[in-house]
Amino acid sequence: MSEFLESVDPSTGAVIGRVPITPTDAIPAIVARAQAAQPAWAELSFEARGAKLAAAVDALLAEADELGTLIAREMGKPVREGIGEVRAALAGVRDTLREIEAALAPEVQETAHTRSTLFRDPYGVAACIAPWNFPLLTAHDQVLPALAAGNAVVFKPSENTPLVGEAYARRLLEHLPEGVFQIVHGAGPVGRALVQSDVDLVVFTGSRETGRSILEEASRSFKRVILELGGKDPMIVLDDADLDAAARFAARSSFRNAGQVCVSTERIFVTNDHHDVFVRKLVEEAEKFRVGPSLEDGVRMGPMVHAQQKAKVEAQVARALEMGAKLEYKSPVTEGNFLGPIVLSNVTHDMEIAREETFGPVACVMRVADEDEAVRAANDTRFGLGAVVFGEPEHARRVARRLTAGMVGINQSVTSAIGTPWVGARESGYGFHSGREGHRQFTQLRVIHEPI
Repeated sequence: MSEFLESVDPSTGAVIGRVPITPTDAIPAIVARAQAAQPAWAELSFEARGAKLAAAVDALLAEADELGTLIAREMGKPVREGIGEVRAALAGVRDTLREIEAALAPEVQETAHTRSTLFRDPYGVAACIAPWNFPLLTAHDQVLPALAAGNAVVFKPSENTPLVGEAYARRLLEHLPEGVFQIVHGAGPVGRALVQSDVDLVVFTGSRETGRSILEEASRSFKRVILELGGKDPMIVLDDADLDAAARFAARSSFRNAGQVCVSTERIFVTNDHHDVFVRKLVEEAEKFRVGPSLEDGVRMGPMVHAQQKAKVEAQVARALEMGAKLEYKSPVTEGNFLGPIVLSNVTHDMEIAREETFGPVACVMRVADEDEAVRAANDTRFGLGAVVFGEPEHARRVARRLTAGMVGINQSVTSAIGTPWVGARESGYGFHSGREGHRQFTQLRVIHEPI
């Protein structure tokens, strides 16, 4: 068995670097170092912790172009999107820290004879396990609030993007006390050993299946967990929708990052009267996507992260076509790890591609009689991360309130306003992060009562 993880550029197949795999039997000692370092870190004032974290983020922002290029080379998204990920993740860190500080500030409740103070204290050691599709942004959304709250962190980046994880960790390690932040590398066995170790909180973003395994393991010792899991996001196109705008959005949402986004639009419900026109417009938008190597100028879609992910998507599409789905469009770019936009119509809910997460550049259009059928079909899923409704705003808002997703966009994506959480419903999430309530999930609520 290799002692190193090799990082491969999915555009070219070239090895671009490697990192040592952390032995699973080393995990307990790593966690013990975090446990030893955490109390002193928690005893610092929030201002002192925040200053160290802000300095580390400033150093990372100074390398935004290099980090964004590394993201493009390691997981395949176009380089401008890689750089955009870095800037979106790290910009405004001081505002975020102020938001965290306010969320965790003590609260006092009083009666005639008793004062109760609500404190939000760190759990202790948090295991942060990040995915490959947004390897810096998602890692930062996990790590920053955990550290700011006074926890120590053991961070495991995805085995598919270890170099981005190393680059992120390097700057934090330069600014934080020894043991407060540590990085481990490896695939499933390392992640499993970390979850089984004596950590107090597990923060994970990834597949529903892995999330369920984490939840089962964490339940043995009642570890706290924050799980952001998969989705099968619906989009409803109402009869009063702007079809041009809806088609542009559907293409962008379905094909961005080669469809490897947890809130990609995967199911699109359109009524009979507008179905054919919408499909034609969606195909026109799909044809505009230039697919190619992630570092090439003008590329809108890079490769899939690896051959296994591409094969999974192609197999779902093939089974759907066997069951009667219609191929409206397929990009001619299919060599290597590349898989360009695919548009299917005549998709029905008995097809796997309508039920299971695809995580690839496939837009499935489903014909419905009316908006009531669209809502029923959209809710006919065990997932519940995001959803989108296109239509006259007030009408769309009423329909949005009938959907079971944790986040719903009206004539736009589920991009959140500052201060709002990223939250899933049903099997798409267990706990959540970001915003006041999300920041609080990285802490133990402790209530002190005293006489007045």
